[in-house]
Amino acid sequence: MKIENIVDFAEAKTRAEHYLPAAEKILKGDPKQNVRNHYSSPCGQFSAGVWEGEPGQWNINYTEHEYCEILHGVSVIRDKDGNSKTLRAGDRFVIPAGFSGTWEVVEACRKVYVMFEQAPA
Repeated sequence: MKIENIVDFAEAKTRAEHYLPAAEKILKGDPKQNVRNHYSSPCGQFSAGVWEGEPGQWNINYTEHEYCEILHGVSVIRDKDGNSKTLRAGDRFVIPAGFSGTWEVVEACRKVYVMFEQAPA
């Protein structure tokens, strides 16, 4: 392994993948999103990159563990019981696999993510 194998997000030339959540998951707005997945492990269980989202709200169901750091913007995550957490620039958090609820982008949001998808038991 060489120094060239280190992935520097500031220098990465990863192309953005643009998408919307599935239509049946969108609750409000037009939550256009893009992701630049700068790294995926050979086994496919670990990945890291930068995600951006436009205002809107959609249902989420995490099968992976995800570490996030909000770079700018405001989002609100709600659980199935309606409890919420507002996330702003500088916030760092982990969403465990199995979490279900909604994600709402209030102000255009950008985050760094690191995800780990456990192998099925």
